[in-house]
This record gives sequence, structure tokens and C-alpha cells, in this order.
Amino acid sequence: MIKNALVLLIALTLTFSLIHCSNKETKTDEKSTELEWFVTLEEALQAAQEEDKSIFVNFTGSDWCGWCFKLNDEVFAQSEFIQYAQDELILLKLDFPRNLPQTEATKNYNQALLQKFKVRGFPTIILLDKFGNEINRTGYQAGGAAKYVEHLQKMID
Repeated sequence: MIKNALVLLIALTLTFSLIHCSNKETKTDEKSTELEWFVTLEEALQAAQEEDKSIFVNFTGSDWCGWCFKLNDEVFAQSEFIQYAQDELILLKLDFPRNLPQTEATKNYNQALLQKFKVRGFPTIILLDKFGNEINRTGYQAGGAAKYVEHLQKMID
């Protein structure tokens, strides 16, 4: 009985180890297809200064805003934007969901930045320089990721 239990335990340990290893992504020279979004302005500013990049602030209602869904699907999820963002931007998402859980601290933090930047609707995209000074603002733009990247580049230049 003890011998059978030990064999079973070893077999389960090996199985879980193999599953864990197969789920880990291996590092390659290719860039990730996922965007890294900061959730605090302070962290985004630090990264922007270290990497000498502009900050792309996305004020969104991620679980209810129709135009936010379109912006995410047509732009943020597309390779043209992902590549541009990874090379040129620090991304900051300030979310105002209706049904997704958030801590009170996060709600208050996001609300304070909403008021500071005088945001009146979603999605609002604000471009900041690496010191936190506003460069320009925009929102959803029709035309897909390549056109959106061109639009952003004109705003930054």
C-alpha cells in the first residue's frame, strides 16, 4: 500500500512538473504579442524616463464601453500597434469598470487622475512626455492599427 502510494505520488509530481514546464513560454528573439500596461502613473513615469519614451494613457471602461471595445479589438490587439507600442511607448491603463472588481484604493486613484486630466468620456487617450507633461489627446479613430499608429506618431512629433 505504501509502495503504491509512493509510486502514485512520484507519478503525479512528474506529471505536474511536465505540465508546468510545457505551459512556460520559452524566450525567443521575437517580441511578445501581449501589451504590458502599467496601472499607476508613478510606475509609468519611472519606466518612461528610464527608456526615454512617451506615455500612452488609456482611460477606459473595459467591461462596458463600446468604443473602448472597438479600440481594443481594432488597434490594441493588432500587431502593428503592439510592435509600435513596444518600441515607442509606455502604456498606462486607468480602468473604470462597472462589473469587474477593483479595490477602493484603485478606484480612488483612477478617479483622481480622471479629474486631474479632466477626462469627460471613454476612451480617452492622453499622450504624456517622459516627465508627465501632456503632449496631446485623442480617442477612438476608425481605420485600424496602422492608421492609428500614424495618427499617434503625428501627435508625438
